Amino acid sequence: MTEMTGSKAYIKTLEQEGITHIFGITGAALIPICDALLDSKIRYVPGVHEQGSAHMADGYARASGKPGIVQVTSGPGATNIVTGVATAQLDSSPLVAFTGQVPMSMVGTDAFQEVDIIGVTASITKWNHQVRDPARIPWAVKAGLHIANTGRKGAVVIDLPKNITQETAEMDFDVEIDFSGYKPRITPSPSELDWAAKLLAEAEKPVIVAGGGIVSSGAGKELTELAEILMAPTATSLMGKGSIASNHPLSLGLCGMHGREEANYMVPDADVLFVAGSRFSDRTTGSLAGFAPNARVIHMDIDKSEIDKNVDSVTRIWGDAKHSLIGLIDRVKTIKRSQNGDWTKKIQEFKRSYQEPNDNSDITGPAVIRAIRNALPSNAIVTTDVGQHQMLAAIHYDVYEPCTFLTSGGLGTMGWGVPAAIGAKAALPDRKVLSICGDGGFHMTENNLSTAVDDDFPIIVVLLNNRMLGMVAQWQRLFMNGRYAAVQRNYSVDYTELVKDYGAHGVRIESMKQLNTELTRAVGADYTTVIEVPMDPEENVYPMIPPGMGLKDILTED
Repeated sequence: MTEMTGSKAYIKTLEQEGITHIFGITGAALIPICDALLDSKIRYVPGVHEQGSAHMADGYARASGKPGIVQVTSGPGATNIVTGVATAQLDSSPLVAFTGQVPMSMVGTDAFQEVDIIGVTASITKWNHQVRDPARIPWAVKAGLHIANTGRKGAVVIDLPKNITQETAEMDFDVEIDFSGYKPRITPSPSELDWAAKLLAEAEKPVIVAGGGIVSSGAGKELTELAEILMAPTATSLMGKGSIASNHPLSLGLCGMHGREEANYMVPDADVLFVAGSRFSDRTTGSLAGFAPNARVIHMDIDKSEIDKNVDSVTRIWGDAKHSLIGLIDRVKTIKRSQNGDWTKKIQEFKRSYQEPNDNSDITGPAVIRAIRNALPSNAIVTTDVGQHQMLAAIHYDVYEPCTFLTSGGLGTMGWGVPAAIGAKAALPDRKVLSICGDGGFHMTENNLSTAVDDDFPIIVVLLNNRMLGMVAQWQRLFMNGRYAAVQRNYSVDYTELVKDYGAHGVRIESMKQLNTELTRAVGADYTTVIEVPMDPEENVYPMIPPGMGLKDILTED
């Protein structure tokens, strides 16, 4: 037991738990904590808006696999991270937010900058907690980190009233974390594995759909091995991109509303569909009536509540993806498997049918994405914002390693891309980090470039500027008779000059040749670069499944 103030205990516990970065913005409720930070080796990364700081912490978490920490003051500081917290929670990212709060004596009085952030975030967090005794700070910090980064990972909010951080108490830094109602199931039942292995081994047309749970558990190697044993074509959800290398012969790419044709045509024809670490999002399945209608579904997930929630399975595997896949591999190897040579030939036939076209000199969405891939090292980290460019990247950007393609899936948060890239760069400073953005999302959080420059997190931003809220405009063209409403965005800002004011290098390209030159320069540089690419505002992203339709109801051209 050691006597110290709550703020010092807070910092010491974070240090003991291996935290190296805190993202955030200070305020009156955080004065004691920020003072204690002066004596710590933890790097504090000041933001320009709390939402951006939360996205930085989220990007840090996704790139590193460790909890990302955002720290904000009370009142508007806390409410400004709500979007970032919800984004992390829906995508199962281990984000821990520490919010300052008015002193306990003032809680409930509508004091200046008092907000019930526990009530506000109750529905968008995995767990939240207000500390009311300074001696409980070590426990609360350790508990928040533990809950965020175990089981199905997610967002946690810990509220710290100012008096709790100022007062002195005897601190127990060896306190154990044990919740009677929180026991994540890591190892699945042997009987579940036995039955699933038998179904997979007997399948004549097996297909795997891999989700974010594979990436989160670091199970990409095991997933690929199982696919190879079964010779099972493997599609991914948006969050599962990177589960299997894009250039692997069994990789089908993205499945769903903007999925690749080979994925969307093969999944419905499966006789056994193994869905690994994916929650059957509507953007992945399309109409459930057309989603693998004749398949026996095996659903593997660490979150029991997701199993049979949207799609009925014939059997389940409830547990951690890595542990589950190891168990499946061991069992499938011992079972005589069906000969599915015709099925594996079909994979290659589909792949040959949907080869990428050779890019010409025209600036198009697919060409830009492929140019980015060609310019980057294989282990570079790419973040996206949300919109047409996001789907272009999901379809056309090849990913060779897990945790190198980061995007906002469940909440679809515009403005996520740039700050998330900064967080990823903070986590892995030796990697190249590039953010693919549209002008709508970039305009929301471009001010975070000042953090990238001032705090030396050099990133590359490729800004696809079509002067539109592109995805909504595409739907209006296709389904609203081309009547544009509230989507045309002819901003007066000159982005190349704007980013120069932040201290970044800015350039607007006019040809694919110039884009390739600028990408090569940016990848070789050690400073932040924004490359603006003018895009045709009428260009649509294909393939696309109209809302309410099945996977095979694919639109491929105007």
